[in-house]
Amino acid sequence: MRIDILTLFPSMFDGVISTSIIKRAIESNKVSINIIDFRKYSKDLHHKVDDTPYGGGAGMVLSIQPIYDCINDIKTDDSYIILTSPRGKRYNQSKAIDLSQNKHIIIICGHYEGVDERVNELCDDIISIGDFVLTGGEIPAMAITDSVVRLIDGVISKESLDSESFNGNLLDFPVYTKPYDFMGMKVPDVLISGDHKKIDEYRKSQQLLVDNN
Repeated sequence: MRIDILTLFPSMFDGVISTSIIKRAIESNKVSINIIDFRKYSKDLHHKVDDTPYGGGAGMVLSIQPIYDCINDIKTDDSYIILTSPRGKRYNQSKAIDLSQNKHIIIICGHYEGVDERVNELCDDIISIGDFVLTGGEIPAMAITDSVVRLIDGVISKESLDSESFNGNLLDFPVYTKPYDFMGMKVPDVLISGDHKKIDEYRKSQQLLVDNN
């Protein structure tokens, strides 16, 4: 898979793509991630990428020209283009699974007071990660990238994926490790019983409890 992220703040992604699972996925050629400063595509003498909105109003709006030219330069026949925006559909695990089937994803990080409405026409999807305000679309782009990369075949084990939260529409069950007794807080006896049927039943019951809280 190839993921291209269009942003005005490329350094924000340095730690994300150079650590943990995403770093290993890149090194094993499971995914290529390109962080693109679309300011470079501005035709303005000073590489300006925003302007005041028609009709007046506070703040600045990202212009369509640099985003359009950047997408036109990098898109392929397999591209699936996403804009991060609070106006988008709420992101969830089901959407992450769908996105992981794509060969090429382009994510546009929204910023300032918004993006020229005509950018929406360039996109296949508009995604929000929740009903709260962020400075820009970089953090949502990181969340989308992380959730998708870990689902790529071979990035992490199938067993780990099968037991994760939201599979079967339930959160994950509680887990424990050594020591058995830590300052009076003990591991549930069923987990050390060796009875795998009872362990499975216990874990399923705990998932239902967690999900209903």
